[in-house]
Order: sequence, then C-alpha cells, then structure tokens
Amino acid sequence: MPRSLIWPAAGVAAAIAITATMDANGLTDFSALPLIGLLVLFWYLQRLSRTSVGFVWGKARDYALAIAYPVVVLGAVVAVSIIAGATHTAGTNWTKAVTNIALVGVSTIIVAIVTEEGFFRGWLWASLSKAGKNSTIVLLLTSVAFASWHISEVTLAKGYTLPPGQVVLFIVNAAVMGLIWGLLRSISGSVVVASVSHGLWNGGAYALFGVGPRLGALGVTQLAIFGPEIGVVGLVTNLLFAAVLWRVSRSRQRVSVPSTA
Repeated sequence: MPRSLIWPAAGVAAAIAITATMDANGLTDFSALPLIGLLVLFWYLQRLSRTSVGFVWGKARDYALAIAYPVVVLGAVVAVSIIAGATHTAGTNWTKAVTNIALVGVSTIIVAIVTEEGFFRGWLWASLSKAGKNSTIVLLLTSVAFASWHISEVTLAKGYTLPPGQVVLFIVNAAVMGLIWGLLRSISGSVVVASVSHGLWNGGAYALFGVGPRLGALGVTQLAIFGPEIGVVGLVTNLLFAAVLWRVSRSRQRVSVPSTA
C-alpha cells in the first residue's frame, strides 16, 4: 500500500471495526458517535485545513440541490407506492408523522456534520485528496467506504438484520446515496450542505417507511420492493438522481474552468 494511503485506510478500518463491535453488542443507536472522535483525531494528526475537510458554508443554490434530493426521490418512491396500492394509512397519525420527520431531520443534520458526513465526506475526502487522488476517485472511494461502514448494521445489529439478498441491495443503495452526498459535497465544497440533505432524507425515509423493526407512517410492508433504502424502487430512483446530479456536477466544473480562447 502506498504510504499516502495509510492514513485513509487506518481511519476507515478503525471506523468499521468500532461500529461493527457496537452493532454486535446492541449499541446500534449510538454506533455513529465514535466517528466524532475519529474525525477529530485523524484531522489533527494529518494537520488538514478546515476548508479541505469541508467545514464551510455552501451557496444557496447548493442547499437547493441538497433539499431537492430527498424531496424528489422520496416523493417518487411514495408516489409509486401509492399507485401500486402498497400503502396502508387508515390508522396513521399524520401530526405525529410530520413531527417525527422534523425531529429526525433536524437531529440528523446536527449529528451528521460531525459523524457520517464529517468523517466520510469531510476527513476521508480531504485525506484522499491530500494523497493525490483525483476528484472522481475520491468520490468513489468515499462512497464505497461509507457503504462498507453500514454492512454491520444490517448483518449484526439486532432488529436491523436483513436477508442476504436485501443486504446486497441495501449496501449498493448505501453506496449510491454516498455518491449523491459526495456529489453535493464536491459541488458545494461543504459537508454542511451534504448533512442537510442527509438529515432531510433520514427524516422523510424513516418516518414514512420506517427503520429496522418499526413500521413507517405509510404502512408499507413490502419494503424489499418499495423501501427507499432497502427496496428496488428506492435503488432505481436513487440511481436516476445520481446520474442527473453527476451531469450537474460536470456542468458546473466546466463553467468554473476559465476559457483559454
């Protein structure tokens, strides 16, 4: 392994090992918190700048894209679920559901800045960039690392484990979602922007479709088909959004390059 990659590899290995241990011992609800310590530790050891780690504010148009992701994709998944007759909302308390979306969304935004987004799209992104990797490789590697970190959640965590086929689907989907948040980070230069999108996604996805053993407000039980994170419909819509966002990212990069004519 090249010496320049020792720091990124060590950080990711530590994150996966710690989280897997916590998931296996019933501490899944807190398994992201150690990322705070790892973020601070590796950031300090590598002497990375705040800007390179992405702790900056993005532009208003960046936040518009961040909000568009959960609104468009979750909206599409909800629409497909309704059309297919997969929703059961007769007993749904919509006031509680909206409150849950807001609470989970806001809390995730705050926490993600210093855990999942701060670590993967912040420190790891900066560390790989410092190692000389180009933006596309950084985007792909951080997305794979993000997805790998989630494996223990669906294979070891009590109440969250999935059948083997769904595990594969979830991990692929996690990589695609990591790609989307990575593109938002690349476009904006900010982990705050990516965290806003991440928080709104979690708020909507978990409140409407549920997480682990908890059923969501829409009453969808066929999550292997309609789930936004563990379903086929979710994967397809995420892939489509990722493709569009990739084009937006490439377009903005071309505009930012000064003409030599």
